[in-house]
Amino acid sequence: MLEATLGVDIGSVSTKGVVVDSAGQVLAQGYLWTEGHPINAVKKLLNTLKEQLPGPVKITGVGTTGSARKLIGTMLGANMVKNEITAHAVGTLFKYPDVQTILEIGGQDSKIILIRDGIVTDYAMNTLCAAGTGAFLAAQAGRLGVPLEEMGQYALNARHPVKIAARCAVFAESDMVHKAQAGHRKEDLVAGLCAAVVLNYLSDVGQGKEIVSPVIFQGGVSKNAGVVEAFRKLTGFDILVDDSSHLAGALGCAILARPKARQDSTRPGNDWGARRFKSRDTQGIQLAMQENMQEFSFEIAAMDFQTEGRECDKCPNCCEVMSAYRDGVLVDTWGNRCPGGVG
Repeated sequence: MLEATLGVDIGSVSTKGVVVDSAGQVLAQGYLWTEGHPINAVKKLLNTLKEQLPGPVKITGVGTTGSARKLIGTMLGANMVKNEITAHAVGTLFKYPDVQTILEIGGQDSKIILIRDGIVTDYAMNTLCAAGTGAFLAAQAGRLGVPLEEMGQYALNARHPVKIAARCAVFAESDMVHKAQAGHRKEDLVAGLCAAVVLNYLSDVGQGKEIVSPVIFQGGVSKNAGVVEAFRKLTGFDILVDDSSHLAGALGCAILARPKARQDSTRPGNDWGARRFKSRDTQGIQLAMQENMQEFSFEIAAMDFQTEGRECDKCPNCCEVMSAYRDGVLVDTWGNRCPGGVG
C-alpha cells in the first residue's frame, strides 16, 4: 500500500492541506476559507483531499502549522506541530534548495525568512498593523468595487500610480479615499495600494533584513500581480511566485511528519516535540485508525469536536485555558503556565 503523510496549514483566513508520498510527490491538495471555524474547515479539507487520492493510502504521519496548529493538531492526532517559520522554510527548500529569501503575505499576517546555505538564519513577522496584509487589500478592493482576483490586472493597467500613505492601515484608507475623491483613475489607485502594501512590508517586516536573491514570494497576496510587480521595482530583484506557493507551509509539515524526519524530537521549531503517531487519545480510548486516508478522513469528519475556554483560578496567573473534546471526551488541554495542572 502506498504510504504518505498529511500536512495542514490552518490560518485565520485560509486552510491549506497536502498529502505527499515518500518521494515528496503531492497526491492531493486543498485550499479553502477558514471562515472563523477551523474545525469545520479541516473537516471539509479532509473530504477534499480524500476525493483526490489515487487509491488506498496509508498515512504514516500528520503535521500541522498555522495559527490554529495546536487545536487542529489535537483534532488530527498530529505527531508533528510546527511554527510557520519552520514549516514554510522546509516546504520551500524542498522545492527550491537554493532559495535565500522568502517573502510571505497572508490574510492577517506577513513574514520574511532569510536562508543561507539551507539554514534559517533570521526571520521577522508583522506587527499589529494590517496595512501590509491581504485583509487590507481585500477591504480596499471592496471599497473600490474591484473584484479581489482582478486587482493585479488593474494595477498593471495603471498609467500614473498614486502614492498612498503606507505606514498605517487607517491612514492608508483615508488617503485612498481622498485620492479617489480627487478624481484619480481606479487603476492608478489600485497600483498605489499594491505599492503601499509592499512599502509597509519592507519598512516593517523587512526592516534591517538583507534581501538576497533567489527571492520567493508566498501567501495568498502572491497571486496579486500588482504586488509582485511592486516588489520587483522596489527590491530590484526577480521575484519567483510558484503556482503552489500558498501550500508551502502544508508541504513543509507533511515532509517533517515523515517517520525519518521526526526521529529527533529535540530540534528547534518543534512546538510540542515529535509525538508518536498513534490511534489513542490522551484518555487511552481506541480510535480504530484505519489503513487508508479515505477511511481516516471519513472518521474524523464524522466525529464531533468541541472546544471550551475558561480561566484557571489556581494562582494569580489566571491563565486562559483551552480544552478540546472528541465526542464528548476530553482529549487535550493547553494554555496553562503552571506545572500543577489547570483549574
